[in-house]
Amino acid sequence: MFPSIKSYCDDLVKEFDSISSNRKSILDTIANYIIHCQKSQLPIQLVYICTHNSRRSHFGQVWALTAANYYGIQQVHAFSGGTEATAFNVNAIKALENVGFHIQSNGAAQNPVYSVCFGENECTSCFSKVYNDEVNPTKNFLAIMTCGEAEANCPFIPGASARIATTYEDPKLYDGTPEQDKAYADRCRQIALETLYVFSKVHQ
Repeated sequence: MFPSIKSYCDDLVKEFDSISSNRKSILDTIANYIIHCQKSQLPIQLVYICTHNSRRSHFGQVWALTAANYYGIQQVHAFSGGTEATAFNVNAIKALENVGFHIQSNGAAQNPVYSVCFGENECTSCFSKVYNDEVNPTKNFLAIMTCGEAEANCPFIPGASARIATTYEDPKLYDGTPEQDKAYADRCRQIALETLYVFSKVHQ
């Protein structure tokens, strides 16, 4: 793991007490799902879902893999998707780069595929897609709804073993304002904090 990202995680794990008890209850459900998969020798597959698969769902995908690596938890597979495909938002990419992720695009004019790396050989592929895209699992996965619109518009996720809503405020609300960069940094940090909390419970 790149030193800057490890340092970022080291700071966040000291802040678990800032998460409310109600929120921890929801996050514990995700941890319990992962623990169940481990005990049952089932694949640990997490699909983070938001309407446009451009911001919060990608934060979820990236931080799930990073948190699993931070705690040394093996065989975790994280994905993302939406109810429609757009593109991985440039402001979300910038927020991750500011933490220390190394991100490269394949150069496509529309909806590029990005390699997002948190270590020298520790990367994930990010691009906007619908939740049932062929690169995502079709069964035995946990659907994690990161936005209220996706939670409302996707009453049924085919193939999901379970579904949990962990909705977050959309940083898009601040696009083009003086608060834009802070909003994206805050949302990235919140999702990182909560995802690290989840994997800390698995690690116990």
